[in-house]
Amino acid sequence: MILVGLGLFLLAMCGAPLFSIIAASAMWGFYGQDVDLSVMTVEVYRIAEMPILLAIPLFTFAGYLLSESNAPSRLVRMTRALIGWMPGGLAVVALTACALFTAFTGASGVTIIALGALLFPALIEDGYDEKFSLGLVTTSGSLGLLFAPSLPLILYGIVAQQTSFGSSVSIDRLFLAGVLPGILMVALLSGWTIWRNRHLRRPISTFSTRELVSAARASMWDIPLPIFVLGGIYSGFFAVSEAATVTAVYVLLVEVLILREIKISELPTIIRKSMALVGGIIVILGLSLASTTYMIDAGVPDKLFSFVREHVSSQLSFLLLLNLFLLVLGAILDIFSALVLVVPLILPVAIGYQIDPLHLGIIFLANMQLGYLTPPIGLNLFIAGYRFEKPITTIYRSTIPFFIVLLISVLIITYWPALSLWLAG
Repeated sequence: MILVGLGLFLLAMCGAPLFSIIAASAMWGFYGQDVDLSVMTVEVYRIAEMPILLAIPLFTFAGYLLSESNAPSRLVRMTRALIGWMPGGLAVVALTACALFTAFTGASGVTIIALGALLFPALIEDGYDEKFSLGLVTTSGSLGLLFAPSLPLILYGIVAQQTSFGSSVSIDRLFLAGVLPGILMVALLSGWTIWRNRHLRRPISTFSTRELVSAARASMWDIPLPIFVLGGIYSGFFAVSEAATVTAVYVLLVEVLILREIKISELPTIIRKSMALVGGIIVILGLSLASTTYMIDAGVPDKLFSFVREHVSSQLSFLLLLNLFLLVLGAILDIFSALVLVVPLILPVAIGYQIDPLHLGIIFLANMQLGYLTPPIGLNLFIAGYRFEKPITTIYRSTIPFFIVLLISVLIITYWPALSLWLAG
């Protein structure tokens, strides 16, 4: 068994696709227990029966449509009209706009690419130094992962619900749990950017009612979108999957038929790109559920809990070690793979330390968000280096202050569970 594990690890290091490693480990485990390998097919079919699964491709498609349209520029203009008059207002505009955009696209890389071209030159032109501007745009790309209808939030809920320990985790409660922690992250970063650039006392513009009305008119088709999604879910009018359907249809009609910012001939390309991401997620999810079933049958979570309990005596110590583990995990694995592979293992252990599954989800995603900025292989660092054509070491140095502020916010989120659980009830 050790040799098999070592062989799979070496294959992963050589670049073998993650889903093949997961599948091989699950198949070997079932084979060793004399379980018919058709159980793998049953597990993949099980996710096809989940109604909430429909939300993933629909929200992803809507996010890709928004990223290919002029919605990013309208979002920046609207937030600029609202808060651009503040000292340091453009930096706060960048943080807010990126957080809102990432919530709908579900991918920080898309945000850096889509909004970076708008925000980075504007920050430089307004007097912010290049190092600060690089760090700000790189960091802002992952800020919205805690806001609904973020794809990682939905995926955590799906994975948690497949275990007996997380059966009470609902997607709508997860959406509520992420609100205050997400606001905390944006607020701390906004406060630091305003203080950091206090020498720039000249605001980027004076408040103009005319510009606000004009920006609102330009965004008249975008503003109802979050109202449809969140208002429909929390009023009980829509289920999450129904809200995803409404979102996808609404964005499609607005961008293709009303505003005509996306040509019908461009839709196949957008569909292919968005569904390639969804396909990868679903394949990994299906195989990971099979792997999870094997680990539960083999008693791996119980053995892991016993081992941790033997060496870690308190909840505070466990949370600290969990943060360190997730920080490293976020630097070496993409968020979707980390969710489906690790959540089934750490969820029962966390519950053993009286940690609420909703709180664990927010801790997990907040750390993954920070992992995007963790050297040496944080994903946002490389995307920003490629997008702005800067050496990776320059990107590293530019994100350090932002990393520290976000680390403080992650610690607050971790050790103040009421922040996550208050709205979720």
